Order: sequence, then structure tokens, then C-alpha cells
Amino acid sequence: MFPSPPAMLSLRRPHAEDFSMDSSFSQVQVEFYVNENTFKERLKLFFIKNQRSSLRIRLFNFSLKLLTCLLYIVRVLLDNPEEGIGCWECEKQNYTTFNQSTKINWSHIFWVDRKTPLWAVQVSIALISFLETMLLIYLSYKGNIWEQIFRISFILEMINTVPFIITIFWPPLRNLFIPVFLNCWLAKYALENMINDLHRAIQRTQSAMFNQVLILICTLLCLVFTGTCGIQHLERAGEKLSLFKSFYFCIVTFSTVGYGDVTPKIWPSQLLVVIMICVALVVLPLQFEELVYLWMERQKSGGNYSRHRAQTEKHVVLCVSSLKIDLLMDFLNEFYAHPRLQDYYVVILCPTEMDIQVRRVLQIPLWSQRVIYLQGSALKDQDLMRAKMDNGEACFILSSRNEVDRTAADHQTILRAWAVKDFAPNCPLYVQILKPENKFHVKFADHVVCEEECKYAMLALNCVCPATSTLITLLVHTSRGQEGQESPEQWQRMYGRCSGNEVYHIRMGDSKFFMEYEGKSFTYAAFHAHKKYGVCLIGIRREENKSILLNPGPRHIMAASDTCFYINITKEENSAFIFKQEEKQKKKGFAGRGSYDGPSRLPVHSIIASMGTVAMDLQNTECRPANSSKLALPAENGSGTRRPSIAPVLELADTSSLLPCDLLSDQSEDEMTQSDEEGSAVVEYVKGYPPNSPYIGSSPTLCHLLPEKAPFCCLRLDKGCKHNSFEDAKAYGFKNKLIIVSAETAGNGLYNFIVPLRAYYRSRKELNPIVLLLDNKPEHHFLEAICCFPMVYYMEGTIDNLDSLLQCGIIYADNLVVVDKESTMSAEEDYMADAKTIVNVQTMFRLFPSLSIITELTHPSNMRFMQFRAKDSYSLALSKLEKKERENGSNLAFMFRLPFAAGRVFSISMLDTLLYQSFVKDYMITITRLLLGLDTTPGSGYLCAMKITEDDLWIRTYGRLFQKLCSSSAEIPIGIYRTESHMFATSEPHDIRAQSQISINVEDCEDTKDVKEHWGIKTGHHRNSCSSDQSEHPLLRRKSMQWARRLSRKGNKHSGKTAEWISQQRLSLYRRSERQELSELVKNRMKHLGLPTTGYEDVANLTASDVMNRVNLGYLQDEMNDHQNTLSYVLINPPPDTRLELNDIVYLIRSDPLAHVANDGHSRKSSCSNKLGPCNPETRDETQL
Repeated sequence: MFPSPPAMLSLRRPHAEDFSMDSSFSQVQVEFYVNENTFKERLKLFFIKNQRSSLRIRLFNFSLKLLTCLLYIVRVLLDNPEEGIGCWECEKQNYTTFNQSTKINWSHIFWVDRKTPLWAVQVSIALISFLETMLLIYLSYKGNIWEQIFRISFILEMINTVPFIITIFWPPLRNLFIPVFLNCWLAKYALENMINDLHRAIQRTQSAMFNQVLILICTLLCLVFTGTCGIQHLERAGEKLSLFKSFYFCIVTFSTVGYGDVTPKIWPSQLLVVIMICVALVVLPLQFEELVYLWMERQKSGGNYSRHRAQTEKHVVLCVSSLKIDLLMDFLNEFYAHPRLQDYYVVILCPTEMDIQVRRVLQIPLWSQRVIYLQGSALKDQDLMRAKMDNGEACFILSSRNEVDRTAADHQTILRAWAVKDFAPNCPLYVQILKPENKFHVKFADHVVCEEECKYAMLALNCVCPATSTLITLLVHTSRGQEGQESPEQWQRMYGRCSGNEVYHIRMGDSKFFMEYEGKSFTYAAFHAHKKYGVCLIGIRREENKSILLNPGPRHIMAASDTCFYINITKEENSAFIFKQEEKQKKKGFAGRGSYDGPSRLPVHSIIASMGTVAMDLQNTECRPANSSKLALPAENGSGTRRPSIAPVLELADTSSLLPCDLLSDQSEDEMTQSDEEGSAVVEYVKGYPPNSPYIGSSPTLCHLLPEKAPFCCLRLDKGCKHNSFEDAKAYGFKNKLIIVSAETAGNGLYNFIVPLRAYYRSRKELNPIVLLLDNKPEHHFLEAICCFPMVYYMEGTIDNLDSLLQCGIIYADNLVVVDKESTMSAEEDYMADAKTIVNVQTMFRLFPSLSIITELTHPSNMRFMQFRAKDSYSLALSKLEKKERENGSNLAFMFRLPFAAGRVFSISMLDTLLYQSFVKDYMITITRLLLGLDTTPGSGYLCAMKITEDDLWIRTYGRLFQKLCSSSAEIPIGIYRTESHMFATSEPHDIRAQSQISINVEDCEDTKDVKEHWGIKTGHHRNSCSSDQSEHPLLRRKSMQWARRLSRKGNKHSGKTAEWISQQRLSLYRRSERQELSELVKNRMKHLGLPTTGYEDVANLTASDVMNRVNLGYLQDEMNDHQNTLSYVLINPPPDTRLELNDIVYLIRSDPLAHVANDGHSRKSSCSNKLGPCNPETRDETQL
């Protein structure tokens, strides 16, 4: 028979017969306890381990000790030694009989007068304290009884309790003096334990600084109380001292004042004073040392942001891995630039210790009251609790872009975002990501800015729309438009004024700017709002649709519920509207009419924008002939002195003359153009979405694509393959100039450089070949992503290698984009990270002066070294202006640096303000991405540019250009990129002041006169201008003549300067020979590499007009004359009466050509004749840059 199986746990109820068969199957009920079930463990759980019960016990003990001290004071006040002293129920001796004795009567010290009720209360308290002490000794006993006995707290307890217990059994000792005042030290000890139990019970970590301060105060009180009571009692045997006089003596003594009016008379009290001073000298320094240490640690860690403040104040949290002074100041300046954020507090949560510069800044009263620095990690709930993240209005999580491994920096940012979302799910998140492939990990955040996406898209647009980086940077920075207003130079005042324009929004039904245009077309509202108020309407958002549309076109009818986005100096709520006194009655009479019904409709001006009225002649509203150019001069009617008319902007869309031709239907134009080119291979492009994206989360964009993917071998520019034998850029025979991008690696962000340049809305004949000059070989997945784009090649090489530059076709390039390398972003000295890039760019600037170089720097402050000239007094003057603007509190102090103003230098840190502005303007990231071409919304327009030629100067003003574009092609201009000639005086340091006066005062006066004369010249003079080098650019010629006249006048007045003038001529000759030497160097390297030298022209043979025509985009590249150069700058939303100048480039927001393809298929041919867009091959060239 098998043995019975062991008893097992079962869910069925056992039957009665089961128990009767075998007693081994009977169930036993077992109780499980978390702690031991012994009596001692239960007592330990109640008195020690349990936080709440232990807290109550310690609070009771603390109250008992304070009560004994209070009873001692009562006993002293009731004690009257004159009634006699002695043991209880013994014969009393009078106190006064021994008052004058020189001998110490110890009976006065040993015996006191203690009333019976007081004795009974003290004995009861002593019994309770004694029993509690013995119980705690028993519970905490761990094998060493002597350790418990010789504890100071135990000894004091025995001194203050055992004598009282003895008096119960021996009544004569009831008047025995017992130093009950020593219980103050036991009360201090109980208070410390009580605070610790309190923190454990409420599960909160109170500041250690508070605990230490409390302990220090208790120590001082105990010292004073012990000294006061001890001296008062001992002086009973000497000079009688009251309790107050003893207290006074202790305060005077411990404060080291020592008046000497109250002193102890007998040696016991004097000995007590010595002991107390020694104890104070030992205990207090230790307490102060601990306090100072905690204070220093608190300065490093930043302490806490209290819960009460978090509930009554508004604060945002800034999470960073390392806090640099530049990042901090950019955030604070931009965040507090908005008036409604003045009452907000900024809590910085950073794992590193605060450095010296940040500490110094946060001690400034402007920031010390509003910025709180906490050292801690966003991955720890305790630190998030310290920052009160759950009560925060927003959390900004920024990446450390100076890290060598940017992917690791993104991983840290992702974890921080996850931790914050887990701890405070309702707190809005603003996240900055470096790599685009990591963006989808934080798509749950409210706002995300991907640095590399924005950077490459902006650099790409810089090649086709000059200074797009400067335009976007100025738009996303908060400015009052006051920069440069005290400058003597006109361009700085105008540039600084227009830089104050920002993007704002308002509901149309609530707007005075746009309310009257309800039911009108978007183009109509944009033009008349600009003419009337000086605001530039750029986009709208329907109430039922959350998508923002930039320039939706004239078919969009404005509704009162639409949200309007506009560019202006300030928002409408901060604008005051002033009407002319004599026009108020007329305005009332025409309030119900359209804003453009007739001349009786009076203009209204925004006092903030200070825009003037533009008089438009609308007599001739006829359509232009079909063969008219984009900005062609209309046929004049009437008197010849009457200025040309421009067609009015229609209130509602006219299908016959609305939009540019659909860019999807320009195949016939391309075929016609290609058929005229003999011997050229015709390559058909198709429009579609790129089949392969290098990362998750890229926005799909309709692009020009190859019909079939190019083999990887054909993407290599400098090596032939079985498909073609081309080995250099010349052999390809490109019709357009190259765009070269120098990068360290082919990161996924580089994909966003190609997409905007191959977008469907760009004309096929204007596509520039793109060459990627990479330090490292690109990976397979990147080549798979770019092989579908036409004319995209790569080559391995670096910009510091002349052979690599020549092989990639730099002499056939118009733009060279130098991307900041990840390996150089971190350096031992922070601002040295750009050293290599700056020197390499300076070298290329000398070797290829006609090349437009766009450089990305790590630190914006290093842009002053671009095209550095040591003796350039104008650069020194700009440096002083920058310092002055910074002192005035400007957030854009660097804006007057010529490379930045011209869009030739860019730092991604300038776009940090985009994330900060999103807290107030939640639409800024969306609008910026639409402008950069990163996102494409159906019906939304795109950013492009057009150039003002001599034939376009008949328009004269920016306001008339606005009307011309709105009426003919429904394009919205938003700004001007202006290039003008300037005199940069190069002088010795001692002559800077004189040269500055010449370049500013004299030129300012004469240029004003010349400009007036220039605009008085008829248009025919421009057309019939001579083709000589000097006359090709009249402004350049006048500048040269003015400079010569100044030199001659200066020579007549200061004949002693002749020798200096001769030395300058010699220096110019020396520089000319230096340039010839550089030219020969380049040619020799080209011959060595087997490259043709026909494309490289000697700089010495370039005329002044050649330089102006080839490099009019803002680089200081006129190498013929170091005194004569050009400068360029951006004017955002200039006033309507701003004069147009030759070579001005106008930024446009062109409506989406795909928005109405289905509806307008039958009218494309008829609309070609009246549009501004390029339909004819002859007019297409006018839109190129």
C-alpha cells in the first residue's frame, strides 16, 4: 500500500469524514505577523518603530520636560529664603543671619523651600519619566548595558528623577535641591527625535538647514537657561540675585560685552560660569560649523520650492543637463520679455553644481527674486517634488548641444521627458531634441523643436532666399524695435526698427485691424490691412480646422471666427488708433462701406507701427497683355507725368486672373526649354513623395523625383562608374550653379536640407545641383533616402583640403554651406569650439572671394570673427554699438554684426527662443516649420523670393509693390533683403575717430542728397545706362567718387597725411600681389588634379561691377578696394512708403499652387497672362535670385 500523500493547499472545503479517517489530515489555523509577536516586540513597535505612535510618545515626553522647567521657575519665584531654610519638618535657619558672612553656608545651596502641592506634582512627573526611561532602556537593549547607562541623557534622567522618588520614602529630603532645570537638555534631545519622527510620519523631507537652525537655537536657549538657573541658585549662599538679574548676567557674558555691574560673589557660582563658557566654546562652534556646511551645500543644491509658494504663485521648470550662462540668459531674457510673464517664477532643475558665472548672475536683484536654482535630477521623484513639478505651468526640457555624443544627449532628454510626464501628466511639456530620428519618442509633448531639422532647412533656404536665417531669427526674438535708433547711420536705424516685428494672432471678430474685411477675400484683407495699419497678414486658421494656412489665397473668404496671424511691431491690443480731427465726421459717414470704395475712406494709422499712408492710383484697372513680364510697366494713360497705375485688389476672387499657373503643369515649358538645348540629354522628373525617409516622423513633402532611383555608384561625384564616366563637376555640364554642403557625417538631418530645395513648387529649370562634401562615408540607409532626388551627389573630403574643394566643383558653386561639426562642438574653452571652422572659412574667403559662404557656428558671439579685419574701424564701431545695445537690455545685441545681418552666419542656439516663445504663442513652431518647408499643409503657401531689377523700379515703393503682387498673383510680401554699397574705412588705431567721422557724418549728408537725386532720375536712364564697369552700378560709382573727394579734401586740410596715403597705396599693391599669388596657387592645384582652369577667374581681373553683381548678397568681398564694400540687411514688414532699390530681394509667401488644381484646370491657360508667377520662360528668369 502506497504512503499517504502530504497535505496540500486546496480550494475545496474538506468533508467531515476526511477528518475522522486520519488525524494527520486535520487543518491547523496559522496567524502570520509582520513583526514578532512577543510582548517586547509589540512594545518596541509602539514606542520606537511605528512612526506615528513614536511621534506621540516623544511629543508627550517633550511636554513633560518643558513642564518640569516651568515648575522649577515657579518654585524659584515662590521660594522665600527669609522664612528660613532646612530639611522638611526640621527647624529652619534664617537666611539673613548668614548674609554677611565670609564663609559659604552650604545649607543655602542644598536646601530650598518647596511647597507640598508643588512637590507632589514634581514627584508624579518624575515617576512617569523614570518609568518611561527604564522602559526605553529595556526595549533598546542590545547586549551592552553599560552603553545605555553611561549615555548623557540617561544620567540626566537619573539626576532629575531618582531624588524625587527617594523623597517619597524619606520625607526629610523633600526640600532637597534638585537641578530640575537640566531637563531643558532632555527637552532639546526629545525635540530632535520628534522632528525626525515627524518627517518619517508625513513622508516629507524637510530642509536640513531648518533642522540645524532649530538645533542651534535650542542649544543657545539651553545654555542661557542653565546658566541663569545655576547662578541664581548658587548665589543664594552669596549675594542674593533674582532670576532676572541672573538672566541679564548670562546674556551680557555670552555676548562678550561684560559690563561688570552684576557679578558672581562666591567661588561655586564663579566656577559654574567658567564651566558654562567652556561648554559654549566647545558646543557652539560645532553647531555653527554644521550650519555653515549645510548652508554651503544648500547654495549648491538650491534648497526647495515650497508647496505654499507653488499653490499661490505661478512657476515654470527648466530642466537641463548642464547650465551655461548663455543658455540661461537667452531663456530669461526671452521668457520675461512678455509682460504677462513678469509674475512667473523660474525653477531650474539641473544635476550639476551651479558654476561661478551662473551664481553671479542669479545674485543680481533682477533675477534673484524670480529664479530658483535646484540641484537635482528630473529622473528622481524627490527632486521633481522639490521643484513642485505637478503645480508648474510648464516644463522646458533642453538638450545639451555641446556634448560630443549628441545621440546620448537626446537619450537623456527623452528619459527626462518620460519622467516628467509620469510624475506630472498634466504639466505642459516643451522639449528640445537634437536628432530628428529621436523626435517620435517625445511626440506626446505639447511642443517639440528638433534642432537639426530646423537647422538644415534654414541653411537650405539661405541658398535660394538670402538671409532666411536672419529673417526667422528676428521673427522669433522678442524685441521692442528700439535697437540702433540712436545710431547715426540710416541703415542701422531702419534695420533695428524693422527687427521689432513679430508674429501675433487675434480673432478676426475681435480685431480692429481685420474686422471690416469679413466676407472679403484673404488677399483683399491682407493688402488693405497693410495699407491702412501697416500690419502684414500672413495666415489664418479656421475655427473648425486647427491647421494654420499661410496665404490661403484670394479664394479664402474671411470669417469672423477665423484666427488671423499677422506681422507687426506690437500686437493689436497694445496699439492706439488716432484719427485726424477733421476726418472723424467723414469716417462716421462711411463706416458701413468697404475700405476701398473711394477716396473718402480715410486711412487709420497705428501709433505703434508709425506707418505712413501710401497713395495708390487706381484709375487704370485694365488687365495686362498676355506677354507682360512679372512686374511689367503698364501702358500709361493720360498725361505723361502721371505715375503708372496698378490694378486694384478685388474683394472676391476672379477666376480669370487669380493664382500663378499650377506648377504641376509646367512640363510643356520644361520640354520647350530643353528642346532648344542642342545635344543635351533630356531627363524627365516626376512629382511625388519620397519613397524612403531616413527616420520616423518626417513630414511627407511633394518633391521633384527621378523616375527611377539612381544607383549608389552614380551618387559619387568624383568617381566614375559603369553608368557614367564623369569625375568632376565640370564634366556633368550643370546649367545652374552648385550648392555645396560641408558636413562631418551624413546625418538624418541632412535629408531636410535636400527636401526644401527639391520641393514641388520650385521650378525644374531653377533646381541647383547639390553636392554633399562629407568627412566620413555616408551609410547605406542615407543613400537609399537621397537616391530618388535629381542632381544630388556626395563626395568624401574636408573643407580644409583644397583638392577636395576643387574636385567637388567649388569654382562652379554659388553657395557653400559649412555645417558645424559635432566633434568640435565641445572644447576645453567653450568659445574655442568654432576656432577651426572660422579659420577654414576665412581661408576659403581669401581663395574664392566670389563664393557665398554660409557658416554655422556653435556660439553666436564668435560671429564677430567672420571676415575679421584687425584695422577695420567700422567693425570696431559696430562692436561698440553691440556693447551699447547689450547694456540697454537688448536681446538682439548681435544683430548689427555684418555677417549676421547679411545671413552669412548662423547659430542654432539663436532658435532656442522659438521654444520659449511657444509658451505664449503656441503657433510659432507651426508657422516656422511652414516657412522653412518642413511641414506642408494643403492650402498653405510657402516662402520664396523675387529680385527687383531696373525694369521693376517704376513701382517705387514697397506699398505699391504690395498692391501689385496682391492684385496680380495673390502673393504676400513680408520683407526686403537689401544690399547697398558702403564705405568701410581702414585706418590705424590712432586715426579711428577721424575715419569714423568721415564714414558716418560726411557720407550721411552726401548720400541723402544723392539718393534724392537718384530717385528723381527717370526710368529710361536705367535702361540706357552705359555698359562700362563703373556705370553699370551708378551707386557704386558715386560712392567711389565721394570717397575720392573726401580723400582729396582730407589731403588739402592735412598735408601731413601724404606719407600715410602713399603707404596705404603700397599696402593695396602688396595685397593685390598677394591675391595674385593665391590665384596662382588655386590654378596650379587644378592643373595637378587635371581640372580645367577656365572656370576660375583671377580676382585681380574682376572689375568693381563684376564684384557687385556676383557678391551682392552681403559678404565683404570686394577685394579690389578694401575701402569699398557692400553690406546687406533684412527689413521685416517695412513701412509702405519705403523706397525700393535696385537688387532688393523681396520675401514672398506664395499661395499653394495645388490648392485649387481640380477647380482651375480649365482656367490655367487664361490665368497665365495675368499672374505674377513664372509661366513664360522669359519671365521665369526674373524670379531667380
